[in-house]
Amino acid sequence: MKNAAVVTIILAAAMMLGQSAPRKWQSARILEVKKQQDSTSAKRSDSSVDRYEVSLRVKDTDYVVLYTPPPGVHGFQYTAGMDKLVLVEPQTITINDILGRPITAPIISQKPAPPPSHP
Repeated sequence: MKNAAVVTIILAAAMMLGQSAPRKWQSARILEVKKQQDSTSAKRSDSSVDRYEVSLRVKDTDYVVLYTPPPGVHGFQYTAGMDKLVLVEPQTITINDILGRPITAPIISQKPAPPPSHP
């Protein structure tokens, strides 16, 4: 009986250690969506593809990601001011679209958010 309890405890500990940390989705506010118009986009081989620099705030950090919508998808440029759930990873941010499909965009910059101003 004592051996069964020890085995159960060891198995439970092994299962807990074997699980990876859950992915943490966080609330973000989309601050600005700008169509990318710089020298690198002008030199692209496929200039028909629109790319957007999307600024968003997650907690106390502002991120800018480069979003390229899939063909036939329109309207993302009108999402400024919306709150979305995002998954922040070291190199990318994932946002779910209106149908719940994940969109992963590379982070091109990040900086601390300015402190909130109080009137």
